[in-house]
Amino acid sequence: MNNKKKILLLVEGAKTDVRLMEHLLEIYKIDVKHEIVSYNTNIYTLYKEMFEKNNPEDIDILQILKERENNQEKKKIFDEKYTDILLIFDLDPHDSQFSDMKITRMMNYFVESSDMGKLYINYPMVEAFYHMKEIPDKAFNNYCATMAELQERTYKKRVNEENRNRDYRKFACTRKECNIVIKQNITKAFLILNKKYEDNVLNHADILVAQLKKMVKDNEVYVLCTCVFFIIEYNPRLIKE
Repeated sequence: MNNKKKILLLVEGAKTDVRLMEHLLEIYKIDVKHEIVSYNTNIYTLYKEMFEKNNPEDIDILQILKERENNQEKKKIFDEKYTDILLIFDLDPHDSQFSDMKITRMMNYFVESSDMGKLYINYPMVEAFYHMKEIPDKAFNNYCATMAELQERTYKKRVNEENRNRDYRKFACTRKECNIVIKQNITKAFLILNKKYEDNVLNHADILVAQLKKMVKDNEVYVLCTCVFFIIEYNPRLIKE
């Protein structure tokens, strides 16, 4: 990507997701043109709209987004041309619409940001970014979210309690701290894949497969924020500076 790019970031929620992506863009001085759009519901609704009601080969995500937008001014966002589309969603394995088939199909479809879009799944949700008691957190590799706490909707409360300072606005405020958080998530992703840390792009589909196996085996998923991998895919040197 370069400064001639125009990126659409489609995020799940209207607050935490938007705030995190704006923070990362600002911290890393990624001054490309961009729009951050909240989908305001989870990825399984997107699956229904794009894969059940339509053939994804016949319709692109911008059409889907335009059709569901009631605000005429906001509709114009989806008439724009974007060089890259990033989809940032939660796994939400406790959702009644969840199925490994649905999420796997979407992961295997949204693989290219400059074409149909690229999907980034946060495990179990975007709050994973803030799930550190300190920076760095030596115990981070061991953090998992159980199905029980997701079904009881207590995971966010746990993150709030275990987050350093208990205030997201004070978490990873500097580039140095963001670098550490991102590197810890990269290291954990390689660990989940049972691979040694390598300075290259991670395979998101392989991470999903490993997380789905973890769910079946242990009834939990590894806490992992993958939307931050956008930074190293944009420019791997950013987290080295």
